[in-house]
Amino acid sequence: MFELPTPRTLPIFVDCDPGIDDAIALGYLLCQSDVDITGIAASAGNVSTDLVLRNVLGWLELAGRGDIPVHRGADRPIAWPTAEHSPEPDYADDTHGASGAGYAQLPEPSFAASAVPAADAWVAAAREHPGELVGVVIGPATNLALALRIEPELPHLIKRLFIMGGAFNYRGNTWPTTEWNVTFDPESTAEVLAAFGTAAHLPVIAPIEATESVVMTPERLERLLTPGQADAAAAPASPTASLAADTASAPAAAREPSPAAASPAWNSWLVQLGEALRFYFEFHEADGHGYLAHIHDPYVMAAAIEWARRHRGSSAAHRGCTDTARAQALALGAPEHGIPWAQTKTAAVDVELTGTLTRGETVADWLGRWNRPVNAELIRSIDAEPFLDHLITTLKKGPARS
Repeated sequence: MFELPTPRTLPIFVDCDPGIDDAIALGYLLCQSDVDITGIAASAGNVSTDLVLRNVLGWLELAGRGDIPVHRGADRPIAWPTAEHSPEPDYADDTHGASGAGYAQLPEPSFAASAVPAADAWVAAAREHPGELVGVVIGPATNLALALRIEPELPHLIKRLFIMGGAFNYRGNTWPTTEWNVTFDPESTAEVLAAFGTAAHLPVIAPIEATESVVMTPERLERLLTPGQADAAAAPASPTASLAADTASAPAAAREPSPAAASPAWNSWLVQLGEALRFYFEFHEADGHGYLAHIHDPYVMAAAIEWARRHRGSSAAHRGCTDTARAQALALGAPEHGIPWAQTKTAAVDVELTGTLTRGETVADWLGRWNRPVNAELIRSIDAEPFLDHLITTLKKGPARS
């Protein structure tokens, strides 16, 4: 009897700064049975590097995934003073709690982080999986900028880069016009965008004007935490019915799990996630948004993985594309490839580094005034309801059990 070949696993490298929505993204990642998590970089952003590292290890310990390599990242932004007594950066502990995990109580990890620094781990993963590795940056871009200084060819080794960050023509969530991940280390984001604009696949940026539509509510959290509760209809991998799915890859609907199958250990993981989200709800309410939470990072993680599934094994063919064909694909701001659950537009993008009021602001040249080549594909809007249904259903089941 003829059998279909088993699809190759998808190599993913994640750079994060947990952080509560980072934890949701990591949980989603752990639920993907066809993903090879080549490494997780943990460095300063929402809280200090020590706490971020502790949180990554704690969430993995709770999930029973001590096998995943975790790499300590940078302690400071790349342009931060290096003097011994220089002040620490400002962190987002008001947003994520003093520990970075809200009210969650994470266990002491029984395993240690890798001795390989995060920047070196980026390089090693890209060299090990040339043309296949998908990078996901849901914290500051510090480690990746440092990795580029080690290996300038990273944009041509990494299949595609997905970034959560920025605010384009939108009010900020840090300063009036800036978003947290970029504000924390604007020089690193500028360096990464400048380098990856030459990649075969443009980097994908999910800014807050799009990701703020992905909203966790107490009702959705209750649906996630209630065993056996009937779940909403699973959303297809295609973000809209009008987008054709890649026939080489099954749609997400076909992979949607039964909601009652989570293990007791995963249920414990979800309980602590609920405690973290309770803090996140309180922060958003105090910040004037209501008793809810904008969960930016899970969307970026899911979009990266789903895009990688649809383009599994396509790197060799894409490397054969001519510069002319690529330029035609980017004409008039048309997106190069469909990004799941999203509508996108391409543009030349840069970061303001010197403005006294706007340092850290991300700027897109929508009208071509700079006469620079397009260097990013920007998420302009997200089909949030179908994505949230998919997220809740996936987390509710939890990781596949062997």
